[in-house]
Amino acid sequence: MHKTKAYAATSATSPLAQTSITRRDTTEHDVQIEILFSGICHSDLHSVRNEWSEFSQTTYPIVPGHEMVGRVTKVGSAVTKYKPGDLAAVGCMVDSDRTCDACKAGLEQFCPNMTLTFNSPDKHLGGVTYGGYSESIVVDEHFVLRVPANLDLAGAAPLLCAGITTYSPLRHWGIAAGKKVGVVGLGGLGHMGVKFARAFGAHVVLFTTSAGKVEDGLRLGAHEVVVSKDAEAMKKHASSFDFILDAVSADHDINTYLQLLKLDGTLTLVGAPERPMPVAAFTLMLGRRSFAGSGIGGIKETQEMLDFCAEHGIVSDIELIRIDQINDAYERMLRSDVRYRFVIDMASLKA
Repeated sequence: MHKTKAYAATSATSPLAQTSITRRDTTEHDVQIEILFSGICHSDLHSVRNEWSEFSQTTYPIVPGHEMVGRVTKVGSAVTKYKPGDLAAVGCMVDSDRTCDACKAGLEQFCPNMTLTFNSPDKHLGGVTYGGYSESIVVDEHFVLRVPANLDLAGAAPLLCAGITTYSPLRHWGIAAGKKVGVVGLGGLGHMGVKFARAFGAHVVLFTTSAGKVEDGLRLGAHEVVVSKDAEAMKKHASSFDFILDAVSADHDINTYLQLLKLDGTLTLVGAPERPMPVAAFTLMLGRRSFAGSGIGGIKETQEMLDFCAEHGIVSDIELIRIDQINDAYERMLRSDVRYRFVIDMASLKA
C-alpha cells in the first residue's frame, strides 16, 4: 500500500479539504495512473452531501470523482494493453463480477456486483473506494480506457460520465441521419447530448427554459432551439420526434415532452429528478410511445465513445479550476453557474 494526496469530505455538512488516503500497490492485472484532470459531476455533490441515501448511503470520509484522465505510471506483470507513459482514463466503475449475463454482454454498468469508483465496498483494502479527486489511482486493466491523443485532455475528462451517459442511449436507440431528436435541458449532460445527436446526423432540437441559452444551443450543434415556456413554440413540434433525451434533474412536467413524440417514439431519461414523475397513461397509450431510462455505458461502449469523439472532434465545454476552488464550484453548480462542466487541474493538488 502507498499514500497519496486527495480531497475529501468528512461529513454531509463539512467542506472538502486536503487529506491523505491509502491506495493499493499494483497487482498483476492493475494499472496505476497519475490523474491529470478530474471532472466534477453533479452526482459528486449529491454523494458528498448524502442526498442519495435511499440509493447509496455515503460512507465518510468520501473522496468523489469518476471522470479521470491521466497518464500510466506503473503496470502489473500481466497487463497487456497499457504501458507507462500511455494516456488513460477511468470512469464510473472500477470492477464487476465479470461472470453475470450483463458482464458477459459487455454491459458491466448493469452488473449487480459492480464496484463504483467511489463510495463502493473496496474488495482489496476494505472500507470504500476513493475517487478521482486525488493524485493517483490503481485500477484493474479491464476498467481502464485508452484516451486518443488528439483529444484535449481537460475537455475529455467529463466524457467518462456526461459523455457516455448521453452517447449510450443515442446509440442504443439507433439515432442516425433522418431522425428528429430532442434534447431537454442545456447543462453538463444536455450539451453533450446536443453534440452527439448532431454528430450522429440527426435533426436536433434543444429545449431550454432559458432564452439566454438559445445562442449557445445553436453554437453547440442544435438546428433549432425552443424555449419550453413558449406554449405556441412547443405546439409546433407536437407528435414529431423519433427520440427525446431528457437531461433535466429538476422537477418538470414529463408529459409535456412525451406529447412531442411521434408514433412509436421514445423519451429516455438520463437526468435524475429527486421526486417520482407522474406520467399520464393515455399520453403513452395513444401514440404507443415509450418512456425509458438509461445510465452510463459498458467499458466497450465507453471506449467506442472516446474513439467517436476523437474522430468527430468532440469534448466537453469546461471551466478549468484549481482543487482549492472545489467548494465554491459546488455552490456554483447548485446555481447552474457553469457552462458546462467544471474540471479540476490536478497539478494544483501537487502544488
